[in-house]
Amino acid sequence: MTDHSGPALLTSGRMATLLSVPIHRVRYVLETRPDIRPTAYAGQVRLYDRRALARIRHELAAIASRRDDDRSSFTEGDVSARGNHSWRVA
Repeated sequence: MTDHSGPALLTSGRMATLLSVPIHRVRYVLETRPDIRPTAYAGQVRLYDRRALARIRHELAAIASRRDDDRSSFTEGDVSARGNHSWRVA
């Protein structure tokens, strides 16, 4: 019986494809989290294991959650509470 789960090691591009996100987001996580390290190299290409993929998925979800929290904290009520009524039509 053959294992068809895919290659054991992944490039950042393959991880982006598996996570359905643009590659720049995966690269951002890799560049800002020094504890996520390549498992191996193929020439100059960095290769990562499935644990790194899971960690990147987690970090991307955390970033999205923080972004959503920041956006939801500013509502129309906040604008009127500050006395900025210029958007209202009398």
